[in-house]
Amino acid sequence: MLLNVSPLKNKPGGTMPFRVDLDLHTFAFGGCRPVTEPVIADGSVRNTAGVLVMSGTVTTTLHGVCDRCARDVVRTVEYPLHAVLTEENVDLDGEEDPWLFPLENDCADLDDIVTTTFVLSMESKLLCKEDCKGLCPRCGKNWNDGPCDCRPEVDPRLAVLNQLLKKE
Repeated sequence: MLLNVSPLKNKPGGTMPFRVDLDLHTFAFGGCRPVTEPVIADGSVRNTAGVLVMSGTVTTTLHGVCDRCARDVVRTVEYPLHAVLTEENVDLDGEEDPWLFPLENDCADLDDIVTTTFVLSMESKLLCKEDCKGLCPRCGKNWNDGPCDCRPEVDPRLAVLNQLLKKE
């Protein structure tokens, strides 16, 4: 979706609201496709001293499997959206700024801006909760439900010391 910002260009202090719903169900994150619901971006573009600044939020509900304990995950996420819309290619000493977006014919490509914001804000792992304890590597018990009966593995370098403790 294109957002025509030409009414804002010569109106310092002016704002323009926007809202867009994107379908990102084809994007793969960590081997799964957790985005089954629309990604909704809400916000406004503001002319701040001749610079067009876009701000708002990007929200959706993620559906997937926890990367640590393999439980189903359904979680609503909300990421901040901040972008600067530019008419010219700005040279940052050869560096690219992922938050600078070019205007083409006074239009901002909302799909590109929202997709970039969403992908760069996604966490690298999908977890059922922030402090997920995961699974026991030996018996497979979910440590979020409590400890398992497995004995901790002894470091082979310290096995000799363990034999000394058994003698006493």
